[in-house]
Amino acid sequence: MTAQTDTTTFPFSLDRPTSYQDAETFCKALSGTMEALLSVIEMETDLVRAGKLQAAGELQPDKARLIHEYTRGMITAKEHSVALGNLAPAATQALRRQHGEFQPVLRINLAVLSTARDVAGSIVATVAKVAGAKNAAAPTTYGRNGSAPTGPQMAHGIAINQSL
Repeated sequence: MTAQTDTTTFPFSLDRPTSYQDAETFCKALSGTMEALLSVIEMETDLVRAGKLQAAGELQPDKARLIHEYTRGMITAKEHSVALGNLAPAATQALRRQHGEFQPVLRINLAVLSTARDVAGSIVATVAKVAGAKNAAAPTTYGRNGSAPTGPQMAHGIAINQSL
């Protein structure tokens, strides 16, 4: 029994290229995936910077699919780098150059997402602190039935959605 390569979810073949055409097709398809991913990442970055987090979250399914394709494509390119380089050196070099230009955009996107997550966490912490402060303002004298004050209590009912 032989293992079959699953190419139904990728716009490129995962098999080792054996001709100039195979290598060119692979490089062009992976380049297209990188361009599509770059477009989604730039859109997401712009939306997060504009504070449109829900709209940015709606890009997640496409972004996840493209990241999966990109990652698998880069693994395949690394596995078959010698064949790609020998069969289509210009296309392979263009792919390397595009990959190098892609990295700074990813870093910017990650920094924007990290900043948004930190700001959201800070807002939630401030709300929790304010909600807890209301409990801290409870009376410090004995109650009606002579019971001692219970002191400040933790705020209850605050939830954080960390899906971004």
